[in-house]
Amino acid sequence: MSADRAKLKRLRRLERLRSIARQTALTEAARAEATLAQVASLEARTAALIDAYRLRRDATTGAELQQAKGFVAGLTRIADSTAADLVRAREAADARAAEAAEAERRRVAVDDRIEAARQRIARKAAENAQPAAPSGPIGTPLE
Repeated sequence: MSADRAKLKRLRRLERLRSIARQTALTEAARAEATLAQVASLEARTAALIDAYRLRRDATTGAELQQAKGFVAGLTRIADSTAADLVRAREAADARAAEAAEAERRRVAVDDRIEAARQRIARKAAENAQPAAPSGPIGTPLE
């Protein structure tokens, strides 16, 4: 039975490690989601700026019009770069979420193994605690 207890002790240590790995994966997933939200917000603000500057009609000279057009072209390049960043951030967030889910599955698997080991130890303890069935008749011959 000491082998079962040693195995249970090892499983508990493994469960603590898996729990730490799960927590780390969840933290990384949360960071990736926060980054995704920031990039999405930046993309929306950049698109709003582009729309606002495209709608402006206050240029009085060709130079001002050319300057506004150049500014919108620069904003468009930034928007394109931000869109690519958004795709990468979404992929990173999805990957971190998958890692967190895998870490949770591993932790649950260890929990299941711990429970099985506990039940096995309890079953063996119950078997050892029950007195052996008598091999002959109970009582004295006078009864």
